[in-house]
Amino acid sequence: MRYEGPIYRPPSEAESLLIQATIGCPHNKCTFCMVYKKGPAYRVRPVKDICEDIDEACNVYGDAFRSLFFPAGNTIAMPAEDLALICRFAMEKFPALQRITVYGSSQFVAKKGGDGMKSLREAGLTRIHVGLESGDDEILKRVKKGTTVSEQIDAGRMIREAGIELSEYVVLGLGGAERTKAHATATAEAINAIEPDFVRLRTLVPKINTLLLHEVKRKRFQLLSPHQVLHETRLLLENIVCRTFVASDHYTNYLNLSGRLPEDRGRLFSEIDRALRKEESTFRPFFVGTQ
Repeated sequence: MRYEGPIYRPPSEAESLLIQATIGCPHNKCTFCMVYKKGPAYRVRPVKDICEDIDEACNVYGDAFRSLFFPAGNTIAMPAEDLALICRFAMEKFPALQRITVYGSSQFVAKKGGDGMKSLREAGLTRIHVGLESGDDEILKRVKKGTTVSEQIDAGRMIREAGIELSEYVVLGLGGAERTKAHATATAEAINAIEPDFVRLRTLVPKINTLLLHEVKRKRFQLLSPHQVLHETRLLLENIVCRTFVASDHYTNYLNLSGRLPEDRGRLFSEIDRALRKEESTFRPFFVGTQ
């Protein structure tokens, strides 16, 4: 099996077989992301090569996998017919597969449309990880996300209506101190409109070689303290009224929260409030990310 460039997968795909379908990211402008800023340039791997890697994995591992993740950063952007073909081929080679997953930004989901998403579901695609990041248009504009809240909502609904599981990612602290309240409330509003299966929390960590780190160093962006992040988290969860599962399954977070809303809201609030009574010096130290 062949891999090129940085290969990332969500923590929830830790047990998945990784078969690279695309290289790089077709957007690659987000101010907080360093992954592909120095390349490689985005491209779709030839379907023949992808199928050869699936074949090789089948020969090496047999029927050992129940989930398959197709990196890299925005595989949903590849032509729908190609993605459908490799999904079907994987299902043929691994008949016990229960899940096929990709990363996918909303603007590229929207280009496929509802019919395109349904065709991918029929081919075997079962879950998409989408970087919502924020439900505030001003924040999305500032971080150069390349999409709007309206498009994020439309894309999320397309995925759900197609019968595909949806993980939406929220970056806590992405609005800085200036827009923390707007970030929390507007993001909750977007999540309520989408009704994703999962809301996955990430705390903003400035990364090397990013515009956001430059803004932090020039004091144009004020990062949140641990307590401020926890207050923002509480406000976010307070305003999410749809049924969803919340997970903070990432090393950047100050607190590991996991629970279903609305059932576990009280417990999650208690865990946040207990953490807020701790001295800020007891939380993980500030660091600049290198990966």
